[in-house]
Amino acid sequence: MFHKKLIAAALTAVCFALPAQAETSYPLTLKNCGVDVTFDAAPKSTVSVGQAATEILYSLGLGDKVVGTGVWFTEVLPEYKDLNAKIERLADNDPSFEAIVAKKPELVTVQYEWHIGPQGIIATREHFKDVGIPTYVLATDCMQKDNSVGSDGTRSEMFKIENIYASVNELSQIFNVPEKGETLVADLKAREAAAAEKAKALGLSDATALFWFSSAEMDVDPYVAGGKGAPAYMMEKLNLRNVIESDEEWPTVSWETIARANPNVIVIAEMDRRRFLADDVEKKLEFLKNDPVASQMDAVKNNRIIIMNGHAMDPSIRNVAALEMLAEKLAGFDLK
Repeated sequence: MFHKKLIAAALTAVCFALPAQAETSYPLTLKNCGVDVTFDAAPKSTVSVGQAATEILYSLGLGDKVVGTGVWFTEVLPEYKDLNAKIERLADNDPSFEAIVAKKPELVTVQYEWHIGPQGIIATREHFKDVGIPTYVLATDCMQKDNSVGSDGTRSEMFKIENIYASVNELSQIFNVPEKGETLVADLKAREAAAAEKAKALGLSDATALFWFSSAEMDVDPYVAGGKGAPAYMMEKLNLRNVIESDEEWPTVSWETIARANPNVIVIAEMDRRRFLADDVEKKLEFLKNDPVASQMDAVKNNRIIIMNGHAMDPSIRNVAALEMLAEKLAGFDLK
């Protein structure tokens, strides 16, 4: 009942705070990751490069505009399984510039700036502009973040989930469905608030955590969540302290260093991607239980290990569901 009342209150607050916007006024110009992008009309088609971008488009009811996708970590959200099956997957990982252009999209919607930024591994924004295709990068990957530092970028400030909401609202404006954007954001905000209240009730004060995404090899330093990314935002909401202090998005840190920090909880990523051996969650669990260093951590000895969808560790609309899941799981641990 509390959850329903909170959602209703949040929806009401947003309705009063934001005037209803039935249509986008064109031409629409947005400053996107330092680049001005202008739309004279809603794009009739888009290729999405990055699962977070794809799932936002689906959540806004824009699946019929998506003509190709790429960069997948795991299965699409269950409610979009049938829709996604009808759309061409250009690549599980990085699609080529030629494959994208061949779909003749009126927009390329991108999750990570490093795919199409100044050193874009697919192409640069200028390359797409030269063939008449505008690009949009999710605000989550450039606001308060420098993608020229570190392998996955470095954040100057803590990740804000408001950047997710900004991306949702901007895409809804671009595609002329602003009301759908407002509705989606209102729902996410209400769920976020309810999860935070549930976590607050746990009364945690000095609990610590580690988020392990993957590792290039099982016996090398793992990729773990830095101190200012999406997992750090979740930990802050849950009143957990991240044992990793680096501002890099996904720094590599030795198991010896992690073991000395001795986190109370370890969250490990589960995904369908198999770029690295440690992408397999079972391999992660086996390592934690058998490695002579990692197995000595309190979180491993007391089985305080939480399995999370890997895509939910990156900035995406899944962050709210991850927050809900973590609050539920933490309630089963004795961390006071």
